[in-house]
Parts: sequence; C-alpha cells; structure tokens
Amino acid sequence: MRALNSRHEPLTTPLRPFSLPLMKPQTIVTLDLEGVLVPEIWIAFAEKTGIAELRRTTRDEPDYDKLMQGRLKILDDHGLKLPDIQQVIGTLSPLEGAKAFLDELRSITQVIILSDTFAEFAQPLMRQLAWPTIFCHQLEVAADGRIVNYKLRQPNQKQKAVAAFKALNYRVLAAGDSFNDTTMLGEADVGFFFHAPESIQAQFPQFQPFDDYAELLAAMKAVM
Repeated sequence: MRALNSRHEPLTTPLRPFSLPLMKPQTIVTLDLEGVLVPEIWIAFAEKTGIAELRRTTRDEPDYDKLMQGRLKILDDHGLKLPDIQQVIGTLSPLEGAKAFLDELRSITQVIILSDTFAEFAQPLMRQLAWPTIFCHQLEVAADGRIVNYKLRQPNQKQKAVAAFKALNYRVLAAGDSFNDTTMLGEADVGFFFHAPESIQAQFPQFQPFDDYAELLAAMKAVM
C-alpha cells in the first residue's frame, strides 16, 4: 500500500464560491403607536391635570429631546410622578377600530410597533392590543417615582430599525402620524401617514395620508 504523505499538497483547482439565491423578500409592517393605534398619552395626561403645556407632542415639536426636557421640567414644577401618569394611562383604550385593524394585519404579515413612548407607559396598552411587539425607550425613575431623565434605545431608532429590517431582506411598509415618524416612512419601501395633521402632510406630500383603518389596510395589501 502506498504511504500517505504527511504533507498536504495544495489543491490544483480553486474551490468555487458557495452561494445560495436569496429568498423573495417577506413583508414587515412598522407602525407608530400614539395617534395611530392609541390616544396620545401626554394629551390625556394634560386633560387630566389641566396643564395645557403638556399637550405638546411630536406633532408640534420635531426636536424630541427639547420636547422631553420640557415635559420633565413641567412634571417637576407640579410635583407629578410616574404613578400619576400611569394612573391616567390605565384609563385609556385603543382608538376605535385599532384592535381589529391590528389583528387583521397581524394575520397576514409581521407587525412591529416602533414608538418613542416608554416601556413604563406601554404595558397596559399592549395588553389591550394582544401584546404586539414594540420597540420603545425607557425612563430613569427615582425611588420616590420622580422621572429624572429618559433613555433612548438609540437615536433615530425608528429609521434605524427599518434600515435593519431591510438589511435582513424584508420589504418594509410603515405608517405614522408625526414629525418623528417621517424618517421611518422615508426609509421604508412604502410609507403612509395615518391621522397626521394637515400641516405635517403638507410638508411631506410624498406619503399618502389616510384617516380610516380599512382604507389604510387596503392600501397596504395592494403593495405587499
């Protein structure tokens, strides 16, 4: 028998690169939360407390840090704490038709909620919506319940999440209502406004606007 050479001889023919064809992109839908599926939390809290300044939302102020720092100062000035806000959130329900819309959408595709709300606010509302997946931020809360700061998941998380889904070979449809949704809508393959004020629609005419869940669902199905 011929002895094996202890030294491996180099291959004379290079290996061909191994690759597989990519699957057809699946669709995923990203939705804003407040104003799209549930009421605006800060507006509800403003109505409960009678503090008009807390009615400002991302529909009014595109600079999110400026908006949040203003909110935290108002809470401090009035001695209001996280349990006060959570008590109001506990009285809120999804917008009329939102649960049925979300249920039908989730029956045909994956849905992720991308929100600039906070985990400490979202839980009661997610329960009422049958626990959809939500990416949001976090509050820094003192032992006495005072909200001392907020922590972003990452800056511009909505746009970056959509970009990541696209990198994973997803076709992304998105819907939102405010300034802070426009980068998400722009990054998506197709972006829609839902319940957006006319002033914001006028600044971003590239996003088709809707105010009816059935019409939005039909538009999404048409481009899936």
